[in-house]
Amino acid sequence: MNVLVLGSGGRENAICWKISQSSLLRSLFIAPGNGGTARFGENVNIDNLDFKAVKKFVLEKNINMVVVGPETPLVEGIVDFFEQDKQLQNVAIIGPNKTCAQLEGSKKFAKEFMIRHGIPTAKYASFGSDQIKEAQAFIDTLKKTIVLKADGLASGKGVLILDDPKKAKEEVKAMLNGKAFGDAGKTVVIEEFLKGIECSAFIITDGQSYKILPEAKDYKRIGEGDTGLNTGGMGAISPVPFCTPEFLDKIETQVIIPTMKGLHADKLKYKGFIFFGIMKVGNEPYVIEYNCRLGDPETEAILPRMKSDLLNLFEGVATETLGEYDMHMDERSAACVMMVSEGYPGDFEKGKEIKGVEEIQDSLVFHAGTKLSGKDQKLVTNGGRVMAITSLAFRLEDAIFQSMKSANSIKYSGKYFRKDIGEDLMKFTTK
Repeated sequence: MNVLVLGSGGRENAICWKISQSSLLRSLFIAPGNGGTARFGENVNIDNLDFKAVKKFVLEKNINMVVVGPETPLVEGIVDFFEQDKQLQNVAIIGPNKTCAQLEGSKKFAKEFMIRHGIPTAKYASFGSDQIKEAQAFIDTLKKTIVLKADGLASGKGVLILDDPKKAKEEVKAMLNGKAFGDAGKTVVIEEFLKGIECSAFIITDGQSYKILPEAKDYKRIGEGDTGLNTGGMGAISPVPFCTPEFLDKIETQVIIPTMKGLHADKLKYKGFIFFGIMKVGNEPYVIEYNCRLGDPETEAILPRMKSDLLNLFEGVATETLGEYDMHMDERSAACVMMVSEGYPGDFEKGKEIKGVEEIQDSLVFHAGTKLSGKDQKLVTNGGRVMAITSLAFRLEDAIFQSMKSANSIKYSGKYFRKDIGEDLMKFTTK
């Protein structure tokens, strides 16, 4: 089949790498893609929020399936656009419709869904831009540590965790006034802080049945020891050593199954990936967020562990026959280290030449913020997160060592990566 993948990050590079291995694939296009996706298909310069341009390309190239990588096109309704267009109704599109995507697009929508369907989550309240005083009063009812979440999409950075209630009141005022996160923060969810350890769980569903993908743990902070500003993700580990079979079973019975039942009860036909941000409190799972797509950089850790044909699974989603497909996983551990530009997640420069990628033999290199530049098509930096380095090994420490070694071998001006990815998990591993 002819496939179009929408997106330009490391997640999409990993999806393209996996799709390229499928015997079902005839041709692969990526819009807009990056310097790494070009290895597996043809990059096309289309804005994935320009639905009419996407349609034109799909019809011109006789595309059979569109795979939506990032959240924004889903939240903006690209699936609805395809389903309502007679010329596109025979084109499979992988992702949830606009209403279902509100599980990520609106923190308020997601929290109301969780409470309605008995899914364990933190105590919360939501407030609009005309409720600043009420929001500040609610902060006084919570314990010392306060979690503030912008209701809308904020590129993974719309969450503040504050130990000072006074500071929390100042920040919630700035958010509701539109000064902190723009329109995304004009409704704010305020939560109690859950003390525990985080992991990410994933399923793919055709609206009826579902398949569980490997779990992962990602690292959001820019600095080692989980310090500094939040980023889009600095690395990921899969599987997660503290996710015992008992705990994974609790995630399924207390979170995944109630979510699927809740979607059915609310008459929401959800098709595609669901990401569950899980906080392990004691030995119990609490949902801190939903995403309507795969995480990044978790994708770069979990897809290398999937032995199953990804395009086959997508076909199962499209035809609502996912229950007939089997999932096979690699037992090895995957360690993903994200290399970023100097200054990220603040201001950074682009256009730095990248060298050494072709020499990497024992790791997978998934490009994120890269592009091919000039007549000689030099590989250069084109974003804050530049590339994800993933290695597989039976021992987690060996996978981490190899990813660090490969990251050290790749050169560009201002290169930075965290050297402690996975260190916190060593206490859970058995030698």
